[in-house]
This record gives sequence, structure tokens and C-alpha cells, in this order.
Amino acid sequence: MRLSVVDAKTCRPIKGAAVDIWHCDASGIYSGFGAGRSSRTFMRGIQRTNANGVATFKTVYPGWYQGRTVHIHVKVHVRGNVLHTGQLYFPDRVTDAAYRKAPYSARPSRDVRNANDMVFHNGGRRSLLSLRRSGAGFVGSITMGVRR
Repeated sequence: MRLSVVDAKTCRPIKGAAVDIWHCDASGIYSGFGAGRSSRTFMRGIQRTNANGVATFKTVYPGWYQGRTVHIHVKVHVRGNVLHTGQLYFPDRVTDAAYRKAPYSARPSRDVRNANDMVFHNGGRRSLLSLRRSGAGFVGSITMGVRR
């Protein structure tokens, strides 16, 4: 993923912002909770933005859990202050294709798609990652404007 952070007023990149992401694994488990409580680090990461305001992450396609569409949680911290808390989403057609492959295909079909998700319904379309193919996977990108 390439997550860009810009100043919402000026659209200038913010260097050194800490971008924090977390998501569940293919089985729908989060680290630190429920079945994943014994580990607090899998599927989690923090990266600082470079001079262009970009934080880069390498991860797997997120899993799903009951009652929610597929998403990645994100927070943006600048100088110790949380300036943005949100979720990043994927087009349903891409998720459908990913979930036809192992290890995702070992689970039953997900129960919520983007249009029926309670959080996505409230502005999630603006948080859809722009995806492009890269080898056997994808690169997801988005620009997040924050107010300092």
C-alpha cells in the first residue's frame, strides 16, 4: 500500500507523519483480540511518511469478520496527535476474486458487502483504495487529507 498524507488546507505532503494500520488475517482474526489475543503484532504496522508524504506497507489482502465488509483500520499521527482515524476499503469485485483463492476460499462467503456495511455506508466510498495490479498482487493507494 502507498498511503499519502497531505495537509487538507494546502494539499502539501506531510513529512514524518506516523501512519498506523491494522487488519484481520484471512481467518477474520485480529491480533490482540479473541483467538488472536496471544499475539499483539500480526497484521499491524506503523510507518513514517517520506518527504513526499507517502508511507509504504507490504501486507496481505485482509480477511473479514461477521457483520463487516473487508477493511483496514488506519490512524495518522502528527507530532503525537491523532489527526485522522478511519478505515480503508476495497472494491467488492476485487475482494470476490481474492476470496476465490486459498486461504480465503476455505471460509464461507462473507456476509456483508460494501453497500450493506454500516461504516462504509457513511462515506466509505471516499475511502476506497485505488488498486493496480503488481505481479500476483495489488498496490493500493489513497491520499488522506488531514487538518493540523
